[in-house]
Amino acid sequence: MASGLCGAAGSLLLSSAPWGLGGRSRRMMTLWTQGREVFGAAVSAVLPENMMRGSLALRGECLQVDGRSFAPTGNVHLVGFGKAVLGMAAAAERILGDHLVRGVVSVPHGIQEALRQAGKGEMLLGPDSRITVLEGARHNLPDRDAMEAASAIRELASGLTEQDLLLVLISGGGSALLPAPTPPITLEEKQSLTRQLAARGATIQELNTLRKALSQLKGGGLARCAHPAQVVSLILSDVIADPPELIASGPTVPSPADPGECWAILEKYGLRSSLPQSVRDVLSGLVGAGTGQGQAGSGLVHNAIIGSNALALEAASARARELGFLPVVLSPAVCGEVQAVSRLYGLLVRFASQARSEEGPAGSLREAILGMGPEVGVPDRDLLHTLKVLEECRGGALCLLSGGEPTVQLRGKGKGGRNQELALRVAVELAQGGSSLPAPLGVAFLSGGTDGQDGPTDAAGAIADPLLVSEAREQGLDPAEFLDNNDSYTFFTRLSRGDRLIRTGLTGTNVMDVHLVLIQGEEAGSGAHAAAGSS
Repeated sequence: MASGLCGAAGSLLLSSAPWGLGGRSRRMMTLWTQGREVFGAAVSAVLPENMMRGSLALRGECLQVDGRSFAPTGNVHLVGFGKAVLGMAAAAERILGDHLVRGVVSVPHGIQEALRQAGKGEMLLGPDSRITVLEGARHNLPDRDAMEAASAIRELASGLTEQDLLLVLISGGGSALLPAPTPPITLEEKQSLTRQLAARGATIQELNTLRKALSQLKGGGLARCAHPAQVVSLILSDVIADPPELIASGPTVPSPADPGECWAILEKYGLRSSLPQSVRDVLSGLVGAGTGQGQAGSGLVHNAIIGSNALALEAASARARELGFLPVVLSPAVCGEVQAVSRLYGLLVRFASQARSEEGPAGSLREAILGMGPEVGVPDRDLLHTLKVLEECRGGALCLLSGGEPTVQLRGKGKGGRNQELALRVAVELAQGGSSLPAPLGVAFLSGGTDGQDGPTDAAGAIADPLLVSEAREQGLDPAEFLDNNDSYTFFTRLSRGDRLIRTGLTGTNVMDVHLVLIQGEEAGSGAHAAAGSS
């Protein structure tokens, strides 16, 4: 079945054309356009309105939430925190109507104005809304404004009774928007620790493990505050494998912190000896905490994942297929250092190239790819499946998809984000392996954050291909220098007037990143196929 689809795939693509300005062909520019379309489909699938309509419905006198039924009697309260929560709250209020009593949401600083300027009025609350919007967490770090929002959320939850239902909306970025440090830890001390861990390459899982150990609301703390009310959480996941106890540090998931794990993380990143005494005191106080601690009311809590990276990849696959590519999903859980992830994508492109030759892929190349699994969080079975598809689909157009959240160790003082740095590193890998890529092979790589903001920049990510490095050098840009300074945004801004950057504006959602490799089919070179592709 795969080979049949591959045989027809190339007919939708533009044919090879003479190299134009910057060494680009119509074929390569078409790949860029198609890549943007596939990425756009991934983001659209996980927009708040779509997710909420599929999980929350009012039918007669019955409120259905993620398949469960409740009898609302004007007793629904709402709280939320995260980058996508504003749109989720707007959708929830439209659905709940008069059954909603009041609400408080904590959202990123400036998001209301950004969405307004982007023309996304459907994600904004109306002037008569019963939901209070509080902005904070500049640069995705907890601050005083976010702390005040967390206090308001805690106050609302603490005043509920057994007659009430608390609807909790959670999305990526929720941890920074719900800071409630356990005394005597100050917000500044918690901020400092978060910055140091992030700068040293700590994963989102490691960050959230420490956050919930040092917080009054995370690790099930919010659910404890709301007891004895019924609590229902609708979660848009931005964490690999979608563990609810780690998303926004699990404020509605009873999950006592493990002090041994916390100390191990601090030791791993060389921070144990420099901890302030307040943090030491709180972590020491966790010793002996029983597994039943904080379980009050756990039977009244329901947590539902309503959107994830896997769902985004499913939609991207469908769009890729419509465009004539055979989609293959590598994994929705790619992680590890961007250097390792970029190396993996470079090897996979080389493998796909060799699969088109009579000799086929070298055994050493297969072993190298399989050996990278542990570094990038991809199991052998997923890698083997991907390699099998790449071998069987010789000559056809392919779209290799994956998602996740690689990490970047900050060594320089430049401006960028993990998606732009990954794209630049992949370009370097493709340039280094250029001698093994036959000239007719058209390849494009795209990495983008589904929230539309990659690091402290106005770009979601960037596009790369085998010609990027030579194009950059012709313009006096050295990719290695920019990578050493973690300055990928400046690089892409200067390269060819920034046309490789992906700028979507804030999307109002967040399910980590989407990576895709587009490999053009060999049949795209014929005139007939060119005509089909340009129609």
